[in-house]
Amino acid sequence: MVTGSRWIAFLVSCLALTGCAANDLLLKRQSETEAKVEHLIQSARNGDQRANELAGEIQSQNDRAKVTATDIKRLEETIRELRKSQDELTARFMLLSQQGTPSKIEVVNPEPPSKGKDSGLPAEYVKAFGLYSANNFRGAIAAFETFLKNAPQSEYAANALYWIGECHYSLSELPKAKEIFLKVAGSYPNSPKAPDALLKLGYSLAATKEKDKANAIFESLIKSYPSSPAAAKARERLTAN
Repeated sequence: MVTGSRWIAFLVSCLALTGCAANDLLLKRQSETEAKVEHLIQSARNGDQRANELAGEIQSQNDRAKVTATDIKRLEETIRELRKSQDELTARFMLLSQQGTPSKIEVVNPEPPSKGKDSGLPAEYVKAFGLYSANNFRGAIAAFETFLKNAPQSEYAANALYWIGECHYSLSELPKAKEIFLKVAGSYPNSPKAPDALLKLGYSLAATKEKDKANAIFESLIKSYPSSPAAAKARERLTAN
């Protein structure tokens, strides 16, 4: 009887120890599971933080790209203005040379010497441009027209016609300006003045409240002379509209 009681007590002790071991194992696995969950949560947080950092870097790159695009537009505008002013600078240089001014003059982007029958800037052209530079638009129109009459095949014919259009534009004679600019673009499509003429034609149409026609001219300019500074200005005008 005593032996039986001891055996029962032994079994109870074994079961108790087994239960404790099982409970300890359960607690251990629960602790490990909680640790893994915590690790996953922390990893997710780190992932969110990295994603935010990447988003910030992308935004920063986009901002830099916008700044670069703006700088490029400014450079294009500067180049356009330099090209548009080269006639004026060269003409003034020629005027000073004819007057015998003994001084050093550096001409920015001078027009290359002619290889054809014209040799450099013709005197009549220089005189006409001098009048335009002095804001004597009526006198400039007459002088440029005389030049075109006397030298219709000159390599500066397109330039002279364009400046006649600019004179009319400056005088707010928009119908005549439109006519001249259209003639420049149509008669001299390969001239450097052709895209500028189309741009000013668009401006003239916009000034006379012909918005649809102006936009059509801007689109034609962009299609025909996509890399020209004038095309960049046309894109800006279309975007603004």
